[in-house]
This record gives sequence, structure tokens and C-alpha cells, in this order.
Amino acid sequence: MSPGGIESSPPGLLREPLEFLFAEHYRHRQMCRVLEHLAAAPLFDATLIATTDDFIRNDLTLHVLDEEEDLFPLLRRRCEAEDEIDDVLDRLSVDHAADQDQARIVRTYLVAALEKKVAPSTFPGCADAFQRLARLEKNHVALENAVVMPMARRRLLASDLEALSRSLAARRSVTL
Repeated sequence: MSPGGIESSPPGLLREPLEFLFAEHYRHRQMCRVLEHLAAAPLFDATLIATTDDFIRNDLTLHVLDEEEDLFPLLRRRCEAEDEIDDVLDRLSVDHAADQDQARIVRTYLVAALEKKVAPSTFPGCADAFQRLARLEKNHVALENAVVMPMARRRLLASDLEALSRSLAARRSVTL
């Protein structure tokens, strides 16, 4: 049974940047379900494979930039020493690098599957690569949702949220 793909985030949600990022985390969990499905699926599903590749190439990359260039610096500026956010953000930055490395590996399987018109699961090592990225992303999103998002809600100012909103929109060529 197919997991149904990855939903789009409504562009209007960019006006509420923390809600937008939370919605992106939901989409990352959808990507994980799709990867877990594709890791074992015996049939070629061009649409699901192509949309997953597009998501990893575009949306996942944008999300890392959203956090590394905008959200994390804002949190470092606004959080108090007692929040102990630096270690968490440092860990998440290391995770981002590992996720991006694993995403490149996953994309090679997705692209090869599209070129050869075969299920990615037919390639040796594919299942492990897909499951590894899914596991990395699930752990990463869980930490962000449990620690980073509540801290952002508590510490970021209205002006920070407005700037974050503008930056997220600009990165996506969306006018608010």
C-alpha cells in the first residue's frame, strides 16, 4: 500500500513562520514514510519516486537553509544561557550535514530508478540507505519539535518572527 506522497505546505502559512516550520517537519515525516515504503516496494512508481526526489533536492535543502541561516542564529541571539540551546543547535547542525550526505546517497538511487524505470528497492544497498535517512530525519525532527520549536515560541520576538517570515518567503520566491 502506497503512503500517498508528500503534501505541499500552503504558501500563506509563511506568514506564521513557526507554524510553517512545524508543517515542514510534518512533511519530513511524510518523506520518511515514503522512503520506508520505497525501500521495500517491488513495483516502479515513477510519480512517487520523482516527487520524493524533488522534495529531497528542493524542500529538504531549503529547510536546512531556513534553520541554519535564519532560525538557529535568531535562537542563539534571543535565548538565555539557562536555556542551554547552543549544544542542541550545534548537534542539529551536525545532524543537518549527516542528513544532507545521506540524502545525496538516497537521491542517487531515486535518479537511477527513474532512469532505469525500476523500483529503487531492486538496487543493492538501497533499502539500508532509505531507512537510514528516514531514521536520521525522524530523530532530527523529534528533537526540533521537542526542544527548538517550544524555545522559539518562548524566546523569539514579533520582529524576529516577521524577519523570519520574510526570509522564508524570499527563499521560496513568494511575496507576502
